[in-house]
Amino acid sequence: MQRTFAAAALTLAVWGAAGGAPAVAAPAAASVPAFNLDADVNRALTTFDVPGMAIAIVKDGKVVAAKGYGVRKLGEPAPVDGKTLFEIASNSKAFTAAGLAMLVDEGKIAWDDPVTKHLPGFQMYDSYVTGEMTIRDLLVHRSGLGLGAGDLLWWPSTGFSTDEIIARLRYIKPATSFRSSYAYDNLLYIVAGKIIADKAGKPWGEAIRERILAPLGMSGTKTSVAEMLATSNHSAPHSRINDRIAVVKPMPVPNAVGAVGINTNAEDIARWMTVLLNSGKMENGQQLFSARQAAEMWSEQTPMRIREPKPALAATKPNFYAYGLGFQLRDYKGRKIAMHGGALQGFYSTVLMVPEEKLGIAILTNAENSPAMASLYYRILDRYLKVPPSDWIKLYADQQAASQREEQERLGKEHTARAAESKPSLPLASYDGEYEDAWYGKASIREEGGKRIMRFERTPDLTGELEHFQHDTFIVRWKERNFNADAYVTFALNPDGSIERMKMAPISTETDFSYDFRDLLFTPLRPAGAGANR
Repeated sequence: MQRTFAAAALTLAVWGAAGGAPAVAAPAAASVPAFNLDADVNRALTTFDVPGMAIAIVKDGKVVAAKGYGVRKLGEPAPVDGKTLFEIASNSKAFTAAGLAMLVDEGKIAWDDPVTKHLPGFQMYDSYVTGEMTIRDLLVHRSGLGLGAGDLLWWPSTGFSTDEIIARLRYIKPATSFRSSYAYDNLLYIVAGKIIADKAGKPWGEAIRERILAPLGMSGTKTSVAEMLATSNHSAPHSRINDRIAVVKPMPVPNAVGAVGINTNAEDIARWMTVLLNSGKMENGQQLFSARQAAEMWSEQTPMRIREPKPALAATKPNFYAYGLGFQLRDYKGRKIAMHGGALQGFYSTVLMVPEEKLGIAILTNAENSPAMASLYYRILDRYLKVPPSDWIKLYADQQAASQREEQERLGKEHTARAAESKPSLPLASYDGEYEDAWYGKASIREEGGKRIMRFERTPDLTGELEHFQHDTFIVRWKERNFNADAYVTFALNPDGSIERMKMAPISTETDFSYDFRDLLFTPLRPAGAGANR
């Protein structure tokens, strides 16, 4: 989340949702509310149903704001403040990139070193890619892996170790040729984190704490969800269940820290943005990382597709869009922007910087709502860039409502069009058994209490009930209803009526891409000579 996460959710916020919703006309300038940070944030909390949020703004080396709004946990009075911790998910990637940049400065690695020089056991599906993959390639989403490929190895919480995840990369088939196109991934940042840990001789979290967090005075920041939960001032995650916002359980991902490991607050993220905007120079005048590496991190590495936004959001369309080293790069109103989004279960965040203006904006939330963040950072950008303001909160709220209507209509049509009277080809018990995918491993289907239950062996929360949809396609409805990741499960048969394979696909277009069910290809496991699976 992620997306997390992730990038897909942030892209939706920036570009507007796909589809044919009616355009929302931009309001006349006279009707746009005057900028007021407190009023804008509180309006966004109400409009987008977000329980709590922290905002950090830095300008010209000074902290303009580092404060909280709303509550840490729905139903409880404890307020969010500048020290309240949030998971920031993929905004952790910048810390991994900076950790590698420091190793480059020290001569311990080079950006274009082969990964195998530092991790001899590293292996991709294609032997050519294995040999050619560089440390730079780990960070820039051009490996040939598909969007979110392999994320089910760590999301939701799994029993795989970091080393197991890296070892299973060799079984994930590429979606495109090497270095040919952009596709966001998390697994290669896990590899990058492993390099940092190996060079430091200690876990990624300890290395990042000693080399980055401590020098910057980011004393509140934690490098694991477990550490965050042990503090007295942290946010609870919230997701939408049955169209109502609700508290959900945290999702620890200790095996993916290089991609999503940082948990921080407004005061600390302000320190982080300040050093980034100052080309790596700290308050004491020393360089955390060199200006040369700072420039490298914010240089365009991989072009990204520019989508056409809805007319109401036309001003958000950039002239260039690319990925750097741990940052997305684009422009707005003639200024270059370095930014990233982050999404994990119950948390979304955005960190955005305008180098020319020495301006940094961070928005941390304890809910899964990208438009809430986008509407606010555009309000703040317009204020500091001194451009005519827009009522971004209304524009994004209208766009979100239109997108939700479209998705409900699409799902309704899909349900109506199904062959409702069709039957499975086999008796239901014939679909029971163990199945195995080359990179994920095992999943099973069993009868439990009169229901058919699917379980992913290494992912306890991916457990759900199967219901028949049509023909040999079923729907698995996960017990964790906040996932928004129910999926089609389709079986193909051999000529003798035995099951040849089982494939999956998410039902909703809004399902986070890290539920990469489409990349799975399960085949049944049964004793040799068992014959037809019936």
